[in-house]
Amino acid sequence: MELTPAEENYLKGIYGLEASGISPISTNELADLMQTKPASVTDMLKKLARKGMISYVRYQGVHITSAGKKKALEITRRRKLWEVFLVEKLRLHWDELAGLSDALEHISSPLLIQRMDEFLGYPKFDPFGDPIPNEYGEISSKPRVPVLELKIEQSAKIIAVSDNSSSFLKYLDKAGLFIGAKVLVLDKVDFDGSMELLVENKKRLFISKEVAANILTLPF
Repeated sequence: MELTPAEENYLKGIYGLEASGISPISTNELADLMQTKPASVTDMLKKLARKGMISYVRYQGVHITSAGKKKALEITRRRKLWEVFLVEKLRLHWDELAGLSDALEHISSPLLIQRMDEFLGYPKFDPFGDPIPNEYGEISSKPRVPVLELKIEQSAKIIAVSDNSSSFLKYLDKAGLFIGAKVLVLDKVDFDGSMELLVENKKRLFISKEVAANILTLPF
């Protein structure tokens, strides 16, 4: 079932809300997410219901169907693969992805996505460390430990960030911290919780407690 870009955006929003534990989803909750009026949401919900993507009964809320979930994961997969391509092959920075990803995720060519996945080496995580659904909608997961919780002399690989704000991502780029970077904890300061890291076995770096709490790692 083909969806318009607007329908895909709504479906992705519904999937995200339900995945976060909100069920059933009210039109007001969805209107807040999509930054529009409840009346506009109602019209879109009727369209998605007719296409079998959701179940919707007025005043009783919205549930995503199995077909809707499959489609939402497909959209998510497209977006994340494009983000990997933009960062790894075109060398864009994290904070430059949003607008491009918003447009590219709506290119619904299965062959293109299949070839891009192959070209990129079948990545399992996007540039922010979030899992990429495979072609069957399956999602891998890894334990994530904030840098803040690592012990002195413990090593880890950065696999995600919990703050996707532009200012934070620019800070990480400037500091030389990126997904896949290996870090070793050299010291932790009791006074303010700041930490000294060795990045990629060559660069010493001091980071604040707040920064350390927002960088997620896989210890080894």
